[in-house]
Amino acid sequence: MRGPLVRVLALARPLRRRFALALALGSLTLAAGAALMASSGYLISRAALRPEILSLTVTIVAVRFFALARAVLRYLERLVSHDAALRFLGRVRVALFERLEPLVPGGLPGQRPGELLSGFVADVDALQHLLVRVVGPPLAALVVGGAAALTAGLLVPEAGLAVAVALAAGAVAAPLLAARVARNGGRRRPSERAELAGGTVELLAGLPELVAYGAAETRLERLEEADRRLRRAVVREALAGGAGEGLVTAISGLAATAALAAAVPAVVAGHLDGVLLGMLALLSLGSFEGVRALPAAAQHLAGTGAAAERLFAVVDAEPPVRDPASPRPLTGPGVLRLEGARLRHGDGPWLLDGADLELRPGRRVALVGPSGAGKTSLAHVLVRFRDLDGGRATLDGHDLRAYAQDDVRRVVALAGQDAHLFATTIRENVRLARPDATDAEILDALRRAGADAWVASLPDGLDTFVGDDGALVSGGQRQRIALARALLSGARILVLDEPTAHLDEETAAAVLDDLLDASSEIGLLVITHSPLRLERFDEVLRLEGGRLVPCS
Repeated sequence: MRGPLVRVLALARPLRRRFALALALGSLTLAAGAALMASSGYLISRAALRPEILSLTVTIVAVRFFALARAVLRYLERLVSHDAALRFLGRVRVALFERLEPLVPGGLPGQRPGELLSGFVADVDALQHLLVRVVGPPLAALVVGGAAALTAGLLVPEAGLAVAVALAAGAVAAPLLAARVARNGGRRRPSERAELAGGTVELLAGLPELVAYGAAETRLERLEEADRRLRRAVVREALAGGAGEGLVTAISGLAATAALAAAVPAVVAGHLDGVLLGMLALLSLGSFEGVRALPAAAQHLAGTGAAAERLFAVVDAEPPVRDPASPRPLTGPGVLRLEGARLRHGDGPWLLDGADLELRPGRRVALVGPSGAGKTSLAHVLVRFRDLDGGRATLDGHDLRAYAQDDVRRVVALAGQDAHLFATTIRENVRLARPDATDAEILDALRRAGADAWVASLPDGLDTFVGDDGALVSGGQRQRIALARALLSGARILVLDEPTAHLDEETAAAVLDDLLDASSEIGLLVITHSPLRLERFDEVLRLEGGRLVPCS
């Protein structure tokens, strides 16, 4: 398999012309800077001899030209490079999300939500440095440094050699020193920050329990230790950058000294005009502007490499389900069957072991059983979040795996136990199931879910803001919004996992009555612990020992 950085670079291939233009502009900027230094040195040396002012006109114009050119070229380089980097980041985000999305329904073991979010965002953002600050600076430094050494060599061959050797030494030694001082600080910083973010999210989410049991202080100490590790990594990075730049400054001074030492004999011998000494010294110093960026490039290389490794370690996981090469079209009435279904997590006990189930439009089934028996896992099989480990799952007589996942989910809709409400309006939360739905269709779905009178009583109606994860509505209304979303989807079969969880008995009974009244023409599987309204279902099954058995 290709290395992570090579895979990331492949995503930049469509933008290679933009990055090539940014590299060209960066090289011209460095060249203008070196030329500005050289022409300034020549102007100062000539002016010290008090010549006729007209003889300095060309040099003065050259200094002004290179000064203006350097500023304009730097602006254009930043404009083009940032545009290319942001376009590149957009491609990376889309590519990674496309790979991440199939993994999420099956879960991402070992990943805390806060840590995953912080780590993913930071790692993706770190990849923008790959082309702009890792690949570009060494190439620009090579082009401009080579041109500067060649120019010095044309004046005094020994001086050109001294500049070339110093440039090579700085280009190798400074990044190595920066990497040595950093001691992988750049590689560890994102993971340390992700760990701190994950711990902070967990602390805030569980703060009442932590305070109640006197465990908050221990958690805070863990966060403080994570913060100390992060600060140490940041400090090491800063020290590494300073050490690298300091070494480049020292080497550039030695290069200018060596160039002068080589040029003075040529002046004494009459082979070189003395006014060129100043130009040669400042040209030597100016040629190191590109080399100064290499320590940071080395640090970014380590950071982007580690970021790419972490990202691909997540998205390269085997997805729990895959679409077939040639999916079957949806043509039947929507009859879903499990025959001898077997399922387990890894090497754990069998959650399903010979389970049989039939769902069809108009048939309403309740599923009960103890917690941990595998009811939610069964629901995930029905919507192809997971495939069976044994037995058959069929839709209209054909293997469920013969259909595309999205097609299966158009027939079978799942509303989970804690269906998420987004921090937006009632309208947008319900419309999630069908983005092209009209307000009339949304209101009809809310009516079928028994929420129409409540919505009508609100000052803003469908435009009412529900808050973060539905924090501004009651538990009952939250469940009704989730139910309306499922009804609006147009699915022929609804699978509802604990639709009355966290509700009082009266509210739970009302929600179930509205649900059963609204689902006379669709198939329904309700997973529940509650005995409420079980008499209204066509069949009540109990998941026991991996099998589905009828119960009264």
